Amino acid sequence: MRSASFAVASHVFLALTLLAQSGSGDRVASTEWLARHLADDNLVLLESGWTRGNYKAEHIRGARFLWLNGFTQGTPDLSTELPDPEKAASMLRDLGITESSQIVIYFEGENVTPTARMILTFDYLGLGNRVSYLDGGLEAWKREGRPLTKEIPKSVQGTYTLQTHPEFIADAAWVKAHLNAPDVTIIDARAPRYYEGNGGGMPRPGHIPGAVNIPYSSVVDSSNLLLSRETLKELFEKAGVKPGSKVVTYCHVGQQASLLYFVARYLGYNACVYDGSFQEWSSNEDLPIENPSVEK
Repeated sequence: MRSASFAVASHVFLALTLLAQSGSGDRVASTEWLARHLADDNLVLLESGWTRGNYKAEHIRGARFLWLNGFTQGTPDLSTELPDPEKAASMLRDLGITESSQIVIYFEGENVTPTARMILTFDYLGLGNRVSYLDGGLEAWKREGRPLTKEIPKSVQGTYTLQTHPEFIADAAWVKAHLNAPDVTIIDARAPRYYEGNGGGMPRPGHIPGAVNIPYSSVVDSSNLLLSRETLKELFEKAGVKPGSKVVTYCHVGQQASLLYFVARYLGYNACVYDGSFQEWSSNEDLPIENPSVEK
C-alpha cells in the first residue's frame, strides 16, 4: 500500500503538472484548457462576484461562488485590505480547497480587477502557483458558446493549512525607504489623469515620487482578454520598468494595483502590492508627493 506522504506528493505533482499545461506556469488558463480539465479531481473552479445572483442564474459547471467581500475587508481608515488570515483560511476550506487543489478563478461581467485582487490574496495565503486566472472570464466562455448551468455543486469541506507570504505586500515605510532604489520600480496603476494630479478624491492629488504610470485598463483589450506576453513586456519596458527590477504596484486602494501585480509576475518580475496605496500615502503629510498638474 502506498504511504500517505507518497499520495500527497502525487497530488501536488498532478496539480503542478496541470498548472504547467495551463500556460507553462504563467498562471493564465485559457477557456480551451479549462474545457478539457473541468472533470479533473483536483480542480477547484471559482466564480468571483460581489453578490450571488448572477452566479445562481448561470455559471460554468462545477464552479463555486467566491464572494469578493469575504476576502476584501475594509477598516475605519482604509479600503480593500487583506483579510484576517485565520478567517480567510476557514473560508478557503469552506470552498473545498486542500493542499493538492489546482484553483482557477474567473470573473463575471467586468470584475477583472477584483478577481486579480483574489489572485493576490490567494498568493498571500500561501496558494501561490496553484492558482490560475481564466483569461477573459465568463464572458469569453459564453462568447465561445460553451455550456453553462444553474446547478450548484455540493459543498465539500477542504483541509487547507494556513501559510501566509507577507513578501507579496509592501507597506508605506518600505515604499518610502525604496523611493530612490535603482533596483525597484514603483508602478501607479491608476488612470493617467489621477497620476497627473487631476481628481481622484484623495487628500493630496498626484503620485508617489518616481512612480511610472501603467493604467490597469491598458493590459487588457476591449473584451477583457490579457494582451499578449510580448505586448505586455513592451508596455512595461516603454513605461520604464527595468528588466530584473523588483516591482511595487499601487492604485487608489489596492484593487487595480492587483491586476498590475498579476501581470508583472506573469512577465517574470518579482512583484508586490503596496496595499495601503494612494489612499494611505496621500493622507500622510510626512510622505512626499509629485503633482504634475501643479508643477506645470
